[in-house]
Amino acid sequence: MTGPLSGVRVLEFAGLGPTPFCGMLLSDLGADVVRVDRPQPSRPPAAPGTLEGYTTRALGRGRRSVAVNLKQQAGREIAGALVERADVVLEGFRPGVMERLGLGPDDCLSRNPRVVYARMTGWGQSGQRAQTAGHDINYLAASGILGTFGDPAGPPPAPLNLVADFGGGGALMALGIVSALWQAGRSGQGQVVDAAMVNGSALLGTMVYELLGGGDWHDRRHANLIDGAAPFYGTYETADGKYLAVGALEGQFYQALTGRLGIPAGELPDRDDREQWPRLRARLAAEFRRRTQAEWVAVFQGSDACVTAVASLHEAIADPDNAGVFVDVGGVRQPAPVPRFSHTPSGVPRPARPAGADTGEVLGEIGIDGQRLRELRAAGIVG
Repeated sequence: MTGPLSGVRVLEFAGLGPTPFCGMLLSDLGADVVRVDRPQPSRPPAAPGTLEGYTTRALGRGRRSVAVNLKQQAGREIAGALVERADVVLEGFRPGVMERLGLGPDDCLSRNPRVVYARMTGWGQSGQRAQTAGHDINYLAASGILGTFGDPAGPPPAPLNLVADFGGGGALMALGIVSALWQAGRSGQGQVVDAAMVNGSALLGTMVYELLGGGDWHDRRHANLIDGAAPFYGTYETADGKYLAVGALEGQFYQALTGRLGIPAGELPDRDDREQWPRLRARLAAEFRRRTQAEWVAVFQGSDACVTAVASLHEAIADPDNAGVFVDVGGVRQPAPVPRFSHTPSGVPRPARPAGADTGEVLGEIGIDGQRLRELRAAGIVG
């Protein structure tokens, strides 16, 4: 393994969404991440069109996998032994699940006082929602941020699962882990890193909440500079039915925009007059519909007009300017590890491993020999 976290040992209890994303980030940065999966000797393939299984593909890259049955005491003892040699324990279950298994924070810190115990939840460890299920859209809704998205003529859209799951969840959890690791290296004392996606979603909206508190944000959709209301910050359709993203917020960028469009400033409504925004939007929309997306890309090439083609996923992968954005992992093109490091660069991630593929190797590292491994497999304790 290469990267700035090379030598760090992470024990990740398999979960969904933000937890494997966090494990992927740590692995991309060089940590030795061992994922604890459930033994699945006869599980049928995931049904087409579902998300099941994807957390152990691209999101599962770079890990080793050990399959352990945590419902049996012997399995929990194996997990405990793995905790003893870990720098980080990462889990994303509902509050109380790991405690009932004897693998909660107190249990793990008693075994390994230096361990960083990172737990991911949607709603936090307490409160009325703590024991209820949820997904990205639910946490985003409760944080107030979902209500800022979309056209007020319809309901707020479902913005994939990027904000709460991966931004406010997995990415902030990774930040918490590396911060706690730094502290543990100085003090010799581990601690619990408690990340809730509703908290993380709100934190990502700090600027919006600051603007709201200062009276500079209207608490309704499509009424602000960066929520699609401003005609110089939004998307426009082109002659071929494709789209351009326009982000000409600052005055100099707006001048570059109108200059490349070839529209004299005197012909346009005042951009600072919100009452004129509908007229300005209609004028810009009519102009953008005159040419194809490719033609406009050529017009704005090299300018500071902040105009970019809205690419499809396939187009983004094929874009030569994105050559460093994507990497081939096991024959699948996917986003490359970030950020980049000058002295300890991350390597190309290894393809995801099937559940339990590394059970023998990982358990051998804690002293379980071949005979004992065969006994554990026969008893259904490991897979």
